[in-house]
Amino acid sequence: MRHILNIKLKIDKILPGLLITILIAITAKFLSNNYNVPAMLMAILIGMSLNFLSDEKRFTYGINYSSKNILYFGIVLLGSRISLDTILIIDLDTILIVTLGVIFTIFFSIILLKILKFPLSFGILIGGAIAICGASAAIAISSVLPKNENTNQRLTFVVLGVTIISTVCMIFYPLISNFLKFNDQISGIFFGATIHDVAQVIGAGFMISETTGEFATLVKLYRVSLLLPLVLIISFCSYKLNLINKSDQKITVIPYFIVFFVIFGLINSLGYFPKKINEIFNALSIWFILIAISAVGTKTKFQNLKLIGFMPFLLMILVTLFLMIFIIAFL
Repeated sequence: MRHILNIKLKIDKILPGLLITILIAITAKFLSNNYNVPAMLMAILIGMSLNFLSDEKRFTYGINYSSKNILYFGIVLLGSRISLDTILIIDLDTILIVTLGVIFTIFFSIILLKILKFPLSFGILIGGAIAICGASAAIAISSVLPKNENTNQRLTFVVLGVTIISTVCMIFYPLISNFLKFNDQISGIFFGATIHDVAQVIGAGFMISETTGEFATLVKLYRVSLLLPLVLIISFCSYKLNLINKSDQKITVIPYFIVFFVIFGLINSLGYFPKKINEIFNALSIWFILIAISAVGTKTKFQNLKLIGFMPFLLMILVTLFLMIFIIAFL
């Protein structure tokens, strides 16, 4: 009886804040579907405009639950989007170019931000978001990086920045492709290997032709699959650094949700998820991540975001240009 009472009390604590983040996510999705604007961007902006709610005691617990636990559920289900079948379809040269592009972009971001005295974790967050799959990658990477008082602000900044830049890329990269006289297949590889978010890759690809759209989607899905090893590496390195620095912060070698993320990725790769189940998991993953990013938005104040400054946004543009030039050089 006491156990049931404790569960009820916990639900009562979670529900008000959780409902707020769900409503923000639904509003963001409505705006995205009807006005063709990125849902992640809308969720962050609406959340930030309601940041006063995170200071209200009755909402705090639920908002924190959304930004952490709901996020973990979303990351686990994100594993169902990863499939090794994609690697078998793409030729070896493309796999090599895309993989090297991801690796060098992350290192370029780390070095660039380190030169300008930004923390290592911020360089990894920006580099990983740009190199892999935009906002989704930023959220997954942030979940395994060491936490501090700037974590939410930096994640919000990167999600906002990468979504804006990705939308600009969707508009201008087809023009660059046309200027460089790329054929449909090469254009698809170019978009899939360089544009940050999946939706914008598809948008740019099918803007050219159906063939370009299909190639762009395949290459992009391969890039998304690289999120799995990257998150594992970052998680392990965070744990090692934590031990070396003798930090009081509790970090496990591989968090439980990353273990399930890997398991879901392997199950999907082996083809054990029926198509209908896979579609449900994909949809739930999108909704959970949207709810989580809504919560992160409500925990972010505009004045704190201003403290980060314009320089990191400029650096995100430079890292994006680096990835674009690197890929073009090998096409």
